[in-house]
Amino acid sequence: MKTTYAITIFVVALSLTLAACGGQSTSSETDGTETTSADSTAETDAVSAASIVDTAEGFLEAAGANGTWIIAVTKDLTIDQEIVLDGEFTRRDELARKIALYDQDADRNVTARYTLTAPRLVVRSPNARIQGGTFVGDVYVEATGFQVIDATVDGNIYFATEEQQSSFTIEDGEVTGETALQE
Repeated sequence: MKTTYAITIFVVALSLTLAACGGQSTSSETDGTETTSADSTAETDAVSAASIVDTAEGFLEAAGANGTWIIAVTKDLTIDQEIVLDGEFTRRDELARKIALYDQDADRNVTARYTLTAPRLVVRSPNARIQGGTFVGDVYVEATGFQVIDATVDGNIYFATEEQQSSFTIEDGEVTGETALQE
């Protein structure tokens, strides 16, 4: 009888522990403009997950069509090949893509800025932006809505069409080279 009672209590305790662990989400993201965390009423959106990278290989994987909406670097990176930011990603039901070249504290104050260096960045994701640090190299934009926010592009930005160029915005940022249509 004591054995049956002990086994029953063990099974109930184990079940409660597994149920509690399975229902929690510790996923959270802080990107400088918004903070989200999954709760019991929200479904997890794999497309809106962040990719925290500190290697060239990790960055290139995250930038691809099967990557993530936000690519956050944790140190200066140099990539010796062309970067292609490709794919359509949604963030809160809007198309968005972000290269976050900074770190921040819990109050969203920028605590570090990073430099990403590559010979060329090709932007094919709509509404993509570079934010918070410096990109060294030329940017070739092949999508609408490209933005530079609180960042520097140390190079040129070339647009494939006039529509893409006219939808470009820069906020608290700088482009050291020219901003023009591709010839």
